[in-house]
Amino acid sequence: MTGKDRVERRLAAIFAADIAGYSRLMSVDELGTLRTLTTYREIMDDLIIQHGGRIANTAGDSVLAEFPSVVHAVECAVAIQTKLGEAIIGLAADKAVRFRIGIHLGDVLIRGEDILGDGVNVAARLESIAQPGGVCVSGAVYDQIDDKVQLAFRALGQQTLKNIGKPIEAYSIILEKEDQPTPSRSPSSADFRQEIKYCRSADGVRLAYSIVGRGPPLVKSANWLNHLELDWELPLYRHMLLRLAKDNTLIRYDARGNGLSDWDASEVSLDAWVSDLEAVVDAAGLSRVPLFGFSQGCAVSIAYAVRHPERVSRLILLGGFATGRLKRPSTTAADRERYNATATLMRLGWTAEDPTFRQLLTSQLAPSATSEQSRAFNELQRRCTSPDCAVRYYETVSNFDIRELLPRVAIPTLILHARDDMMVPIEESRQMAANIVGAKFVSLPGKNHLLLENDPGVPQFFEEMSAFLSQGYSGG
Repeated sequence: MTGKDRVERRLAAIFAADIAGYSRLMSVDELGTLRTLTTYREIMDDLIIQHGGRIANTAGDSVLAEFPSVVHAVECAVAIQTKLGEAIIGLAADKAVRFRIGIHLGDVLIRGEDILGDGVNVAARLESIAQPGGVCVSGAVYDQIDDKVQLAFRALGQQTLKNIGKPIEAYSIILEKEDQPTPSRSPSSADFRQEIKYCRSADGVRLAYSIVGRGPPLVKSANWLNHLELDWELPLYRHMLLRLAKDNTLIRYDARGNGLSDWDASEVSLDAWVSDLEAVVDAAGLSRVPLFGFSQGCAVSIAYAVRHPERVSRLILLGGFATGRLKRPSTTAADRERYNATATLMRLGWTAEDPTFRQLLTSQLAPSATSEQSRAFNELQRRCTSPDCAVRYYETVSNFDIRELLPRVAIPTLILHARDDMMVPIEESRQMAANIVGAKFVSLPGKNHLLLENDPGVPQFFEEMSAFLSQGYSGG
């Protein structure tokens, strides 16, 4: 075997980079993009060498390098993105050339100048989920550098990456100050410091849950989709979380299959989601608490309340339904065709850089959202779960049917629903209220399923919820 053909194995920090939207940029301005790429590559190559790295391969817009030190690899990536970020100041977003970088620490095969193996594949897949101009690292990298570099990280949870056998824990590096949550609008302030903990459901699935705020406890069940950290940073749930945590100790969690909880759960079902809620309530040491459910979380909350009436003091249900879309008598053959088409598109387009498909769901959940809010929800969906988990969620929720549980609810219940909700018809909540003894039903103005900060129904929602909770509290 010649030296060129000899294969060696070693541990290395693998650095993978490419340009976000490269094909689009080339189609718009081929020569200009190539000139910019050449200039940026000179900057990148110099910084890789300065940080002790070796460039193993380049093809088109991609760069693959290895570093003997994972700290140097990360410092190099940050230096590159910082330097290139300065170069695009003032450019229109659709004309800026921005690299994405992924870094993994793993075993690699060395053949000649090339580096090969699963470690390289993981780095390349991490690069594909990095933000344009951002850096995404694996849990193996994070574990090695957490106390060695002065950087802030955002946990992305376990990511199911294309052609990688098992989920990979991933983190993004927060590069710019404006990306950091501001004290007045996030749980990082003294009043809203979120504590994230972990527990396990009955079948061993790891669940992430958080505690934030002051006052009597309030448990919020999980819904489509949650991420304990991103929910505070994006302009979607943040206003609601701030208000809930202002008057309560808010306990919430990421259900199996999304956010910071395990993504590779073997079972996704109503019973499994109820089991997740049981595990979180037990882990938080709560005996009897009010329970707040939103959307699919309403069915989970109802099932939990029927199973454990002694542990729920009050039930608040927003935008809920007892039957999924495939179980409703009003569902037509055309509705089923649209459902099947949506499930197929989920599998094929969920992680695509182009948000066109995810925007279809966003426009149903929040048709009056601002462009910023729409972009945020598109991004939240992409980063919260994998295509497979998203489809399993969609199929499970669409087949919910808890109608037989409704008459068994023996807890004071408040049901609220936006009047012109485009995702879930208000009639679904009316039917729930009609079948839960003594339930109060409130119709809210608005058409968003997800209540956004400036929605007309938001003030009434909080007024009704506050009044309902203040009628009596027992538990803790």
